[in-house]
Amino acid sequence: MDVAATADIDPRAVIGEGSRLWHLVQVREFARVGPGCTLGRGVYIGPGVVLGRHCIVQDFAVVYEPALLEDGVFVGSGAVFTNDRYPRAITVDGAVKAPSDRDLVGVTVRTGASIGAHAVCIAPLTIGRWAMVAAGAVVTADVPDFALMIGAPAHRAGWVGRSGIPLLSAGNGRYVCPVSPEEYTERHGLLTLTSTDAGRRAAS
Repeated sequence: MDVAATADIDPRAVIGEGSRLWHLVQVREFARVGPGCTLGRGVYIGPGVVLGRHCIVQDFAVVYEPALLEDGVFVGSGAVFTNDRYPRAITVDGAVKAPSDRDLVGVTVRTGASIGAHAVCIAPLTIGRWAMVAAGAVVTADVPDFALMIGAPAHRAGWVGRSGIPLLSAGNGRYVCPVSPEEYTERHGLLTLTSTDAGRRAAS
């Protein structure tokens, strides 16, 4: 584990073996950062947030509780995960809202997904496995596996494979990866990985 001297790590947080935390990182109480993760300069990880193995969270990203990032998630610089559907600083009586007055909701990011720089993920929502959210996108609803999301509000502009490269249509709901032998099938607006066999691609 490699933790910069300027990082602020609550003693109740758990940092996995082999993780690297750079300057000015803050990891709050009861957060769990899995083994082999990298947190860039100025990253904020809220109380109880969970990161799986080998996640990368780049500079100044903000991950508010109760977010869950599964294994191999990438979060670009300046991305924000919200946690309050109806944020207010004060009550209707003018009193400052206490933390206990907030109804916190979280963002879940499934294995292998990528969140682009300065994207905003508005909780509650789930981003599916190996999906890719473009830089600057504003995600307001659940994202299916392998979806390429762009815009504000974000909409699906295509599909990506596990390589992160946009997939090519092969007709009849079939998609192929241009850099690997993987093949995918789309049914009812959802994509599934159907083959990783190079021989099957060559025979088709």
